[in-house]
Amino acid sequence: MLIHVKKSTQIQSKNCVFLISNLDELKSLELSNKERDYFKSELKDSKCVFTNNAGVFTFICIIEKLKENKGREAARKHGFSVYEVAKTKCKDLAVISKHAVGVELFAEGLALSSYKFEKYLSKDRKAKIALTKVTTTNQDADLKTVSSIVDATAWSRDLVNEPLSYLTATQFSEEIKEKCGKAGVKVEVFEKAKIESLKMGGLLAVNKGSVDPPTFTILEWKPKKVLNSKPIVLVGKGIVYDTGGLSLKPTAHSMDFMKSDMGGAAAMVGATLAIAKLKLPLHIITLIPATDNRPGGNAYVPGDIVTMFDGTTVEVLNTDAEGRMVLADALAYAKKYKPELVIDGATLTGSAARAIGLFGICAMGNAPKKEFALLDKAGMQAHDRIVQFPFWDDYKEEMKSPIADLNNLGSPYAGLITAGKFLEHFTDYPYIHLDIAGPTFLHKRDNYRGQGGTGAGVRLLTEFFRSKVKELKK
Repeated sequence: MLIHVKKSTQIQSKNCVFLISNLDELKSLELSNKERDYFKSELKDSKCVFTNNAGVFTFICIIEKLKENKGREAARKHGFSVYEVAKTKCKDLAVISKHAVGVELFAEGLALSSYKFEKYLSKDRKAKIALTKVTTTNQDADLKTVSSIVDATAWSRDLVNEPLSYLTATQFSEEIKEKCGKAGVKVEVFEKAKIESLKMGGLLAVNKGSVDPPTFTILEWKPKKVLNSKPIVLVGKGIVYDTGGLSLKPTAHSMDFMKSDMGGAAAMVGATLAIAKLKLPLHIITLIPATDNRPGGNAYVPGDIVTMFDGTTVEVLNTDAEGRMVLADALAYAKKYKPELVIDGATLTGSAARAIGLFGICAMGNAPKKEFALLDKAGMQAHDRIVQFPFWDDYKEEMKSPIADLNNLGSPYAGLITAGKFLEHFTDYPYIHLDIAGPTFLHKRDNYRGQGGTGAGVRLLTEFFRSKVKELKK
């Protein structure tokens, strides 16, 4: 159960968290002189300190420079620090502060820290959490928005953490219909027969080695009054499990977490859910091609030539470069909407993680600079950051094949960019490609990002669309 911070008109707990911007604010708190001196001394070295007085906990956290990424992220991490102490020791907490933005960021960090994926644990293995109620007296904090974003991020994490034994492509589509449908999103699912009739060769080729059918899910959020005249399309890679196909993944443990290879799709449907929950006045369409990639049955093989949805022929040099095959069909399909912008998200290449590690998303594309500037700013605000890579046409040359229009592998160099240039071939609109391979799944816990699925991309895109609404209203 996620723990959300709720508003209250009065302090409802003896256990208190005080969020202050500087040490001078200690004077206004109801503390004994001894406590005040202790906190003043300890807060010089640490920004978050607590006392335990006969089972009554008092936390004091310094929140400052909330207009800067570093200060905003520190406030979220205070939420994690407090949760780690309080979760087994306090039944309730009161968050007291005059800083509304600080309360929002703290609440976000605390709520995300409370996420646990325990669906498959027996009762005695589940975490024993005492903390069930957190309230704040700050009436200006926008906790409804915080809760919507946290819930969408948590759902994205759930999807990434689910194993293939449950989350097949078909079940993935059912989960989307259930969750997003309830939020007012229109959801349509193309089954295999429809995908075959559309001749989505990339998606069908990757699916040939599986006993489970593929799906192609279309989500549409279009409230009565929208600010954009043309839709913005999101596309997510939905490879629910990736063995590499016949180009079987060779390295130790490389398949252990490949249930997370649909992290791009999870990010896109998570962002769509958040947009709907926040009722943003935007027309958004989300496309999710989904299948697993296995070496069984009549699996596609290196050397095959696949005809894609738009008629492009692709020489398959490696069946583990399958994400771009399914995304290409979806990107070509997106042309029918005549979009103002298309953003795809995918755990596409290991080279993305090698390039910038686990702390950011690799971004590239041909969209106007203003879109990248808005996305970069959103990433800093949410601490779901992007790093923009070059997108020169030189990289496109490496994707050409002597016997087909393209090959699906490229050279050994700049693999994350050549993959992006492969995808660009299937577009005729402003386009942004997000390779989220690094931050999508963590093997060790990293404060409020947790362990396992992180929901990377959800908060980035939600903040991006919130900012876009503000821009369009000007």
